[in-house]
Amino acid sequence: MSASESSPAGRPDRESSGRCTVAELMRDLPLETSLKRLDLKTGRGPEFVDTESKVASLVGKLQDLPTNPPSLYIDLEGVNLSRHGSISVIQIYVLPLDETYLVDIYTLKEKAFLQPAFNNGQTLMDILESPRIPKVFFDVRNDSDVLFHHFNVKLAGVIDLQLLELATRYYSKKYVSGLAKCIDRDAPLTAHEMRTWKASKEKGLKLFAPERGGSYDVFNVRPLPDDIKEYCVKDVQFLPKLWFQYQGKISLPWSKRVMMESANRVILSQTATYDGKGKDKALGPVGWW
Repeated sequence: MSASESSPAGRPDRESSGRCTVAELMRDLPLETSLKRLDLKTGRGPEFVDTESKVASLVGKLQDLPTNPPSLYIDLEGVNLSRHGSISVIQIYVLPLDETYLVDIYTLKEKAFLQPAFNNGQTLMDILESPRIPKVFFDVRNDSDVLFHHFNVKLAGVIDLQLLELATRYYSKKYVSGLAKCIDRDAPLTAHEMRTWKASKEKGLKLFAPERGGSYDVFNVRPLPDDIKEYCVKDVQFLPKLWFQYQGKISLPWSKRVMMESANRVILSQTATYDGKGKDKALGPVGWW
């Protein structure tokens, strides 16, 4: 579902202070103005979801959220994140709540996807598989690969930000860009946000990147180190700013192509021949260049 084709699931209540919630602000103001006023509370810590009760509570919070702009921004961390590896953590940034949730897949395993909410039978798997709930990823392919092959999660309603960036380019669309490059070049961050983002990435790399003396197994350490938590948060927290930046430039025909190719990436990742480390992953979709 294209964000431009969806409608809000409901208008959140006004805060007691009389200020608008984040979701209201973005929906009611022109896109450019909304983007300038989007000021995420980057100092707020994430909620670590590591019990079935916490999963049930989280799923309840993910229901009936606005769909335009998208409410859910998702990323995964793990060891060799693919069908050949494992998932350690799923990060979910919920825009209307300005909250980040780190779901402990290493501990919970399939229970993270199958535990129903307290108020009804809906599960995290239901939300991830719903075509009516837009979910923003950055390069969904390996995330979809590991979710499908380990937990039979068939993602739907995916908006791939990597494709959204590619679609809005005025120059060659042959090669896709990585997240770090997109944030550094395109995200309208304040000087403070840029410093904290770069600092958190640097601390994280030292802990998990083998070439920096780290190990991906650090994502399976419990309790999860604070520097890794911060790294996980920053990976998803600035995705809304990128979405607004690109959504403000894209045409309707290209928006539809992004949605189609996002779905194609999910399908491709589920095939027996998909290679999560293939060199062809650096190329844009066929017919885009």
